Amino acid sequence: MTSKTLRNVQDLIDSRLIDQTIRKPLQELEQFYATAISPEMVNLIHDFEKNDPNPIGLQYIPHPDELKITPDEMHDPIGDEALSPIKGIVHRYEDRVLLKPLQICPVYCRFCFRREHVGPDHGLLNDRELIAALQWIEKHSKIREVILSGGDPFILSPRRMKLIIQEINNIPHVSTIRIHTRVPFSAPSLMNKIFIESLDTDKALWIVVHANHPAEFTPYAFKAIRSLLSRGIPLLSQSVLLKNVNDNIETLENLLRSFVEWRIKPYYLHQLDKAPGTNRFYVPINNGQELLRALRGRVTGIAWPTYVLDIPGGYGKVPLGPDYYDPEKPSSILDPKNHNHKI
Repeated sequence: MTSKTLRNVQDLIDSRLIDQTIRKPLQELEQFYATAISPEMVNLIHDFEKNDPNPIGLQYIPHPDELKITPDEMHDPIGDEALSPIKGIVHRYEDRVLLKPLQICPVYCRFCFRREHVGPDHGLLNDRELIAALQWIEKHSKIREVILSGGDPFILSPRRMKLIIQEINNIPHVSTIRIHTRVPFSAPSLMNKIFIESLDTDKALWIVVHANHPAEFTPYAFKAIRSLLSRGIPLLSQSVLLKNVNDNIETLENLLRSFVEWRIKPYYLHQLDKAPGTNRFYVPINNGQELLRALRGRVTGIAWPTYVLDIPGGYGKVPLGPDYYDPEKPSSILDPKNHNHKI
């Protein structure tokens, strides 16, 4: 069992995650995109090393195909930059705002839509920048919800997280704080009692956790999730539909069931945002719709996520859910051809 986060090509070779033959293209790749694979994920990848493809390794291990850029891929596919009035702020919807206090993660997903913006060189907002971002939120009275993202806010120090939560807590017109994180599944050892205590607030606090495959539901992740639930924090999930990771009915069903069994409400299933070099993960929208159609009636409604596409250019998310009912053909919902479970 490793205890080291892997951060470069040599680390990957030494840990037997890649072969020497792809050293050169990956050294070129690491000039553009950061690599980090937590000890927990390294060990989980090795648990699946006989699988081809490896559903955990695909998410984190860099691949030469990331150097291939297709014409429809963009460096800012959801249009964050055009909607950022001040550093650390993205304001797409009138009643909510994204606050990005850092651009660092404990792991770097190879399909990340912010992959050109996150990494160790992008760092934290400094004190002046953070204060300016919080003051901007305070001046915009129509904002009801502040969403902490990044980067991964769960790698902030407890002191920094406590400061941010307290400052938001003091803004009268904000009623809800939401935090998006991958840490409970990808690097649960980073969570401790002091950090959990830093999340204390009088506002409604929701945490959205990210996992893409049922194998990520490890005993270590369970302990991290339970520490949040024990404080009465409601949990939602988000996942990305990924080729060779979760784009089959059995895996997707098990993933959604796992969330529910851990008292996490499935929230979003994202269609892949087309960031540079991510085409190897792409699942056509009609395939995603067929998967969702096959799940209807197969899993409880509690396990049902909203399948969404973030329209390029900053237009926001739109639901992609399949149509089940045609008013011109009421019996169509009963037609077995409309419920293909062999995906």
